[in-house]
Amino acid sequence: MNEPIFSYAHLSRFAHDVFLKIGCSEEHAAVAVESLLRADLRGIDSHGVARLSGYVRLWEAKRVNSKPNIRIVHETPSTAVVDGDSGLGLVVAPHAMQIAIAKARQAGTGWVAVKNSNHFGIAGHHAMMALPHDMIGMAMTNASPLVAPTFSIERLLGTNPIAIAIPAHTQPPFVADFATTTAANGKLEILQRQEKKAPLGWIQKKDGAPSSNPNELKDGGALIPLGSDREHGSHKGFCLGAWVDIFSAVLSGANYGPWVPPFVSFLAPPANPVGEGIGHFFGALRVDAFRPADEFKKHMDNWITRFRSAKTIAGEEKLIIPGDPEREFETTRMKTGISLNAKVASDLKVLGNKFGLSF
Repeated sequence: MNEPIFSYAHLSRFAHDVFLKIGCSEEHAAVAVESLLRADLRGIDSHGVARLSGYVRLWEAKRVNSKPNIRIVHETPSTAVVDGDSGLGLVVAPHAMQIAIAKARQAGTGWVAVKNSNHFGIAGHHAMMALPHDMIGMAMTNASPLVAPTFSIERLLGTNPIAIAIPAHTQPPFVADFATTTAANGKLEILQRQEKKAPLGWIQKKDGAPSSNPNELKDGGALIPLGSDREHGSHKGFCLGAWVDIFSAVLSGANYGPWVPPFVSFLAPPANPVGEGIGHFFGALRVDAFRPADEFKKHMDNWITRFRSAKTIAGEEKLIIPGDPEREFETTRMKTGISLNAKVASDLKVLGNKFGLSF
């Protein structure tokens, strides 16, 4: 069955109106839409408008503050801790990244830890904010505990993504954006909507046995760290996920590990929090704090060009540079529109009806 296709402008207007309906200011609605729709444009359908209803439900559960007072609560010339005041992560994260960029402009590097926030969409969007300033951007966040560390059957970590964006000269920027699990939870949600099985190595049953059931989390199962099992490096994925959790939350004063509040509104946050909300961490590095920016970017061109020319396995056309597939998606979808799963489109129609909006 063909999936319905919507223009970026159409989805942008609809999401903007929904954010206004829940009380966001015009400025915050615009920022939230840009964060949200960047996921759909870049082909990361699990984190785009498919999540819009989830943000609304969090607002209805009074877990999202649509009028946050986002503020710095501690800082040095190159660092800051930001309190997101329970705002949409889609709004809090860009605000914090702008602080990191401003500090990097003055000090060479800027580092910002965030507490008291919510789910912030795709990490890559925030990291890429540094690119126009000839800076390298970094973004990471902790998330709902759905991941069992290596050898564990307890869900103690989130998918905890990491993104880094590096500018080049004539070549497109290097943009790596990845979960620290074998697959992000959103990929399971897509499989559920498509009624397909998950590959082995993505999830485990509640007793630790491998599973291909994309609904396994509902039965007490868990996502698996990057690497899938110890023999294939899951302990390395566990280390990466732990790094994100500590930088995002232990450093900022947010909740960490099993205390991170769930994204779904029907599950209550843990009754014994160890911090405030969800945590993020951002970095901005001014390239010319290390070497002249033009010189660096030309060498990045050389790096990218050499890797693109790598000899490939038979049947593979070329080596893919991080950011290539997403950039191609963005170019195509901005022109031809964004395809939505029929269930997502139906959900958005129901959401529109709730607020008297036409989807």
